[in-house]
Amino acid sequence: MKSKSLVLVCGLMALMVCGSAVMAQSRYGEDRRERRGDSFRLDPRYHHNHYYPVVGYAVPVLPSDSLSITFGVDHLFFHSGVWWRPVGRSFVVVEPPVGVLVPLLPPDCVTLWIGGAPYYYANGVYYAVSPGQGYVVVQPPPGAETAQTSVPVAVTPAPVPSPEPISTPVPKAPPVPVIYPRNGQSATETEADRQECNRWATTQAAALADGEVFQRAVAACMDAHGYTVR
Repeated sequence: MKSKSLVLVCGLMALMVCGSAVMAQSRYGEDRRERRGDSFRLDPRYHHNHYYPVVGYAVPVLPSDSLSITFGVDHLFFHSGVWWRPVGRSFVVVEPPVGVLVPLLPPDCVTLWIGGAPYYYANGVYYAVSPGQGYVVVQPPPGAETAQTSVPVAVTPAPVPSPEPISTPVPKAPPVPVIYPRNGQSATETEADRQECNRWATTQAAALADGEVFQRAVAACMDAHGYTVR
């Protein structure tokens, strides 16, 4: 009897251990799926069907070809339809402010015709043409709910990227440019000159298709206005 009881107890203990392991693996799998889902979301609007990191998602470094964008006192970075703000030693995904200008449109953005004018959509953000400056972030225009796309509808969502590779070493994001007024210009004069140089840079060949060309054009213009850009 003692032998049979011992076997029974051992069997029950084995079942408990296995059950705990299965439950632990299940919870781990669920946690992993939740983390993946929390990091990226599918943007299906207008059949755009692309995945983007969610607002609040943070990374230690950005892709090397991110654009450095200044808007008033705010400093942002833009890359492939995602807007980032430096917070401490990290970069956090944010919603772009209405009115911020960008020389390039997000890749694979959807073109919409609303009221006879073109608008561009990606990652929950609408862009409109800003003549001589590039593109400007705007509020959802009236009629956006029923707008028709002017590109073929994609029916297969793009594969969801894994968040893990982002934490691997990649080239550092371009540093925030430092503008030094050589002729004692005031902060108001500096901001006015910077905006003028941004507008001028968009008129240069290839500036709207190459972020590095745009940044070099801005630096050259600021230098001509009596500033040192590093």
